[in-house]
Amino acid sequence: MFVTGRLALLVALGVIPLILLHAAGAAPWAVVGGWLVLCAGLAAADTLLAADARAIEITRRLPDRALRDQPVAGELRVRNVGRRTLRARVRDAWQPTAGAPTERLHLVVPPGERRGAALSLLPRRRGELRSEFVVVRSQGPLGLAGRQATLAAPARLRVLPPFTSRRHLPSRLARLRELDGNTSLQVRGQGTEFDSLREYVRGDDVRSIDWRATARAGTTMLRTWRPERDRHVVIVIDTGRTAAARVGDGARLDAAMEAALLLSALATRAGDHVHLLMFDRVTRARVTRVDGAQLLPALVDAMAPVDPQLIDTDWDAAFAQVRGLTQRPALVVLLTAADDPEAARAFLASLPAVAARSRLLVATATDGPGEPPARDDAAAVYAAAAIERARSDADRVRAAVVRAGGDAVTASADDLPPLVADRYLALKAAGRL
Repeated sequence: MFVTGRLALLVALGVIPLILLHAAGAAPWAVVGGWLVLCAGLAAADTLLAADARAIEITRRLPDRALRDQPVAGELRVRNVGRRTLRARVRDAWQPTAGAPTERLHLVVPPGERRGAALSLLPRRRGELRSEFVVVRSQGPLGLAGRQATLAAPARLRVLPPFTSRRHLPSRLARLRELDGNTSLQVRGQGTEFDSLREYVRGDDVRSIDWRATARAGTTMLRTWRPERDRHVVIVIDTGRTAAARVGDGARLDAAMEAALLLSALATRAGDHVHLLMFDRVTRARVTRVDGAQLLPALVDAMAPVDPQLIDTDWDAAFAQVRGLTQRPALVVLLTAADDPEAARAFLASLPAVAARSRLLVATATDGPGEPPARDDAAAVYAAAAIERARSDADRVRAAVVRAGGDAVTASADDLPPLVADRYLALKAAGRL
């Protein structure tokens, strides 16, 4: 049972007859008791006349998946299986990060009928969002009191990474097409393969003339080349404790996901195979042997429920998993924190074994130390020293990665995805995949 503000207002109205009767000489306590008994009787009668809050059926209409920070349109339906008209206020109990509206839904449902109300969500957190129950308040005809019930109505919404770095994809695809065209017409070297034959024109490289085709066609024919396809790109995302660090407006793990999605979209358009591994001490997500249009949906669906774990990553086990993904030489992209020598000690010790058989790229999302402040007082001097120390540590880790046979890039959360994509295109152009 619950009571409304109308009952409190009704009780307060009893002050007026109390004052009048007291002036007439009547006993005030008898008046007060009688008025309270009357109000309680009306509230009890209103509760008995209210529709049964448990005699209803709750259904929802929601998409299975949605993007973070994007509105989700749904519907909550209430079916009255009781014998009285249901005048209800409904609260759908989503967790706060789902962005459910704070106001209650008001519904009037006649017996045996169903009514629906729009349900809008604005998820602010990636992962699995759940609602386990719905709270229903059924008011009586007087609006003084009613019945309340908590009904089990489980629902789930998987919130996917937003892939905001998608805006960089058209420009990188244009560069990829330009690279493909230039290589097919002009360049032959490591990392290229035969594409087609065409007629020789003045200025072409005579070393690409196909003499057998020339003899058959009766005119000079030239071989053209294109970048090699069917290369393997293995993306490893560190989900250990360093992935929980705040970088920009989110965690380092979110920035790594954005870089992985942009690189995957670009690589699959280039005809290469993409493998994803999210690992700390166990495999948190794994996507392999998926190509074409199914790749990005598979990636975001696997990434969605993964959160950083407050444990150190076992890099020996991680690289063992990498070796299990592909037996061929590949481009291995490690998205982790590489700005602290102490935290990267175990990571650096395992790098040479990977770099010996694959092309290695280590990418780190960071806020950067920034510019040193003016050294006007002792606090500013200490701040400047801390900034210089952070830069020195990052340079030491970067140099260690290069000595191990890899390449290292560091950028902000917004700049890292296009930077990783540019490195991939540069390796593609140089035929080093």
